[in-house]
Amino acid sequence: MNDAIATTALRGGNLPHLADFNETIVLEAIRRATDGCSRVELARVTGLSGQTITNITRRLLARELIHEAGRTAPAGVGKPRTLLRLNARGAHAVGVHIDPASITYVLLDFHGRPVAHTSHRTPSVTDVQPVLDEITAHVESLISDSGVDRDRVIGVGIASPGPIDVVNGVVLNPPLLPGWVNVPLRDHLQEQTGLPTIMDKDVIAGVVAEQWAADAEHSRNFAFVYIGTGIGVGLVLDGHVVRGTSNNIGDIGLMPVSTTGDAGESPREFAALGAVASAHVVMRQAARRGILPADFGEVQPAEAAAAFRVLRALADGGSPSAREMLVEMAQYLASGILTITNLLDLDRVLLGGPIWRELAPYALDVIGAEVDRRTVTGRLHEVTVSGTSLGDQVAAIGAGCLVLDQHFAPRFAPDTVRA
Repeated sequence: MNDAIATTALRGGNLPHLADFNETIVLEAIRRATDGCSRVELARVTGLSGQTITNITRRLLARELIHEAGRTAPAGVGKPRTLLRLNARGAHAVGVHIDPASITYVLLDFHGRPVAHTSHRTPSVTDVQPVLDEITAHVESLISDSGVDRDRVIGVGIASPGPIDVVNGVVLNPPLLPGWVNVPLRDHLQEQTGLPTIMDKDVIAGVVAEQWAADAEHSRNFAFVYIGTGIGVGLVLDGHVVRGTSNNIGDIGLMPVSTTGDAGESPREFAALGAVASAHVVMRQAARRGILPADFGEVQPAEAAAAFRVLRALADGGSPSAREMLVEMAQYLASGILTITNLLDLDRVLLGGPIWRELAPYALDVIGAEVDRRTVTGRLHEVTVSGTSLGDQVAAIGAGCLVLDQHFAPRFAPDTVRA
C-alpha cells in the first residue's frame, strides 16, 4: 500500500523484510483467508506451483510467521488438507497517533489487532523536546509491559496531523499543534528506541487501518472521515491509497458546505466546513446560544473533545437545543461528505475519531439519509455510510498497520495514487 513512505537507514530491524516477492504474495493470501488456507488453495489463488508453495510455506513456518491450524476435508474425495493461518505473535508493530488533544499508543499483533494500548493528554508546550522524550518512554513501556517478545516488534509507525514532511520524517507546523515546528519526530523516535520508524499523515493512516485491520478491504473506493480536534479525509480509489503530491492529502476545513439546511438541489449560502463543524467552533456557538456556560465560548481546539462530551450529555438528557446543535453539525458534515462522494463516485464512507464517538448517535442517520437522497449515482450503486469498527484508536492502529504493510505487503507496482 505504501511505497511512498521513506525512512532513514534502519538500525536493529529484528525481523527481515520478506525479500522474495512470492513469499509476500503467499503471506497476503493467508492473511486474507480468515478461516485459514490450505497449500492446495494457495497454489490455486496465487498461480504458483505446488512445489513453490511447499518451499515458501516451509520458510514462513520456520520464521513463525504462520502456523498450521488443523485440517479440513476436501469437498470431494482426497486427503484432508492442513490449514495455514497467520501467527498472531509472529510480528508486532507499535502505532502512535499525535492528536492536538491526546496522544494514543497501540501495540498490534500480526493481524493488526491491538494487544496493548495507552493514551495521555497532549501537553501544551513551546519546547517539544520533553514531549518527544515522553513519547519514547511510553513506546518503551508499552512494549515491555505487554510481555511481547521485543525481537518480534518490527517497528514503530507515527500518524500526525499535517502538514508533515513524510520523506524526512518531520512535523512541519500543524495549525492545531502550536509549538510543533520542524520537529524531527521520526528520527528522534527511531534513534531512541532502535526500532525502524515511519511517519505518515493521520488520515492516510486511518484508511490503511481500514484496509488492513477492518473490513473496508472489500471496498475499492471509499473515504475515511476523521472527526477529532480537526476534520480530515483519507481516500482509497481503485484499491489504492491516495496521498497527494507531498503526502498531505486530506485537509477539508476550507471545503464549502451548505448552511441553509434542506435547500433542495441548489443551496445558496455556503461556509467553510471547518468554520461551522469543527468541534471547538460548535462549542463556542453553543455557549453563545446559551446551551453551554459562557466560559465554553473560549474553548480552545485541544480542549474541544472534553467540552463536546458536555454537549452530548445535555442532548442525552433531553435538551432540545443541544440535540439541535448536534444535528446541525451533522448536516454540515453531510454536505461536505456528499460533495466528496459525488465528486469521486465512492461506494463507502467511514467516520471515526474522538468527536465522532460522541456525535454518532445524532449524526449517522442524518448523514446517511442525505447521502442516500442526493448521491448522483444512486440508481447505479449504494453509498454506505457507517462508523469505523476500530474506535478512537483507528489512526494509531493505522500507524502500526503501515509498519506491517511496509514489511509484508506485496510490492510489484506503485501502490498509491498521487492526486
